[in-house]
Amino acid sequence: MSRRRTLPWIHRWSRPIIGAIAIVGAILTAYLTITKLTGGDVACTAEAAQAAGGCKDVLDSAYAYPFGRSGSPLSLFGSLAYIGMATFALSPLFVSPETNKGLRKQLEDWTWLLLLIGATAMTVFSGYLMFILATELKTPCPYCIGSAIFSLSLLVLTIVGREWEELGQIVFTAMIVGTITIVGTLAVYANVDTLPTAQGGRIPIPEAKTNPQPPYGWKITTTSGEAEIALAKHLKAIGAKEYGAFWCPHCYEQKQLLGQEAFQEINYIECDPQGNNPQPQACADAKIQSFPTWEINGKIHQGVKLPEELAKLSGYQGPTNFKYTMPGR
Repeated sequence: MSRRRTLPWIHRWSRPIIGAIAIVGAILTAYLTITKLTGGDVACTAEAAQAAGGCKDVLDSAYAYPFGRSGSPLSLFGSLAYIGMATFALSPLFVSPETNKGLRKQLEDWTWLLLLIGATAMTVFSGYLMFILATELKTPCPYCIGSAIFSLSLLVLTIVGREWEELGQIVFTAMIVGTITIVGTLAVYANVDTLPTAQGGRIPIPEAKTNPQPPYGWKITTTSGEAEIALAKHLKAIGAKEYGAFWCPHCYEQKQLLGQEAFQEINYIECDPQGNNPQPQACADAKIQSFPTWEINGKIHQGVKLPEELAKLSGYQGPTNFKYTMPGR
């Protein structure tokens, strides 16, 4: 009489564990997505918030908007990926092996392959973002690190969570998916360090690739057009303020959008004590939480704003043939 082989515990529980991790990841990224789309501020730890740039700046960087700032934030795609992983992991569990054994077996085989493909792609992409976080942004981001850990955990559990017929199947699939993922990622972020102009040209944005030197930071390399200068004078006339810091790459991005001549007209308030003419108390009194932040007509507007956005927010009625734009706009 033969005894039925007992499955290792990890094989019995791998799908529920994968599903649970994916659901937590989906909730985390959904929170980030909803917060970004509604214009709110994400909650950061005290250490991350006080670091140069802060975790909020990481989540507002060009890397957080792979298809331009007018497009969906990266967290939305992450949430969809986690939902997919949860679906792949848990869907076979709802099919009874007693009544639909063939369907259950087929569904398990297909979803394990889909889990391997999804987990590999997510891990490779997260690895690239961790590299960017460490070498370019140089700022701790608990959400980013947590998501990377989730992705790696999903991959490990997918590999050890079942008895694969042959190791070559895992290696071959991982190599193909990993290659496609990294090539696609590099293509998406190919122009992340440049800013397109309305005429089709591009201007560079350092994004922390070079260290900003106090008190001025990076030098403004763009020249303003008539429309930018008129807009800046209008903002100054109505008492609009821009709060920023010399080391903030997004503040530099805002300066490049306006141009050197127009920025000289802006009522700019430096929040870092090492910056030029610093006013940290004014920033504290205004409860500034991220850079840049605009105060226009008594209302607070966070993040980089295109000239046409500033025109709309301030009621500007002058020329609008602005020179610079941004990806996806």
